Amino acid sequence: MDGRQLGPLGERACAQALRKRGYRILDANYRTRFGEIDIIALTSHSTIVFVEVKTRRSTSCGIPEEAVHAAKQMRVRRAAICWLGEHGSTIRHIGVRFDVIAVTVTPTDVFIHHVPEAF
Repeated sequence: MDGRQLGPLGERACAQALRKRGYRILDANYRTRFGEIDIIALTSHSTIVFVEVKTRRSTSCGIPEEAVHAAKQMRVRRAAICWLGEHGSTIRHIGVRFDVIAVTVTPTDVFIHHVPEAF
């Protein structure tokens, strides 16, 4: 599996895990001039969650969630403002939050670590 396949695999695994936890996927790979949001979901308690997914093959260079640095967080926040401007009034919600989901893919398994309210 090459790098172009790794990211989408991690995003699909995250979306599936979120659905199993009762989240409803509202959008995926939402792009703006500010950046991209990997997954946008709605919790069972009506919170809109903007999810940054980081997928790695190993933790030899650090854990995946460490790659969500301050500049990346700012890009996700700006993209979230755009998404809310386009869709926020059509979805009943009580608030928003920003999560990071770290995915580690090994030859035999996929490990998911969900960090709610990461930033």
